[in-house]
Amino acid sequence: MTLVNEVVDEVNEVMALVDETQLVAAEKIIDKNKRIFILGAGRSGLMAKGFAMRLMHIGYSVFVIGETITPSIQTGDVLVSVSGSGKTGSVLDPSKKAKENGVKLVAVTSNANSPLGRIGDATIVVPGATKSGDGVKSIQLLSTLFDQSVHITLDVLCLMLSRRDNISNETAKATHSNME
Repeated sequence: MTLVNEVVDEVNEVMALVDETQLVAAEKIIDKNKRIFILGAGRSGLMAKGFAMRLMHIGYSVFVIGETITPSIQTGDVLVSVSGSGKTGSVLDPSKKAKENGVKLVAVTSNANSPLGRIGDATIVVPGATKSGDGVKSIQLLSTLFDQSVHITLDVLCLMLSRRDNISNETAKATHSNME
């Protein structure tokens, strides 16, 4: 077996464990009439930014926390927070504060019983290996398996949202950069 096959097998193992009912619960919270805020750190933050971009493509008002043009989050907004361990302070602390201030929280983590997982209005468990040792074991470095699987999981969520909202590929393409 090649390394490519081993990595693909790991991703397939994790994706088979993602509970689609958790995605449905998140889908119910994410609404075009609300502002959506995205939060993550490190590579998980990059996966979260990819999710933000795709939400923009399908017509959502979306902001990445930490960017210079991001407004303050308010009561009634939605926050999607991504942390493999569910303990990352730069993700957990703002998530707790937002929730205390009436923001709906979608938590994405490898461990439902982590501090982040426990406070989500909807929690999506992506059980890929993290640097803290949670999740399906991996031959890959640090939290690579978690990050790969989060990317796929959040793309599936975007597909669900686009189908619910009747957004076609052609409609999404119209919001895609044409500077290529």
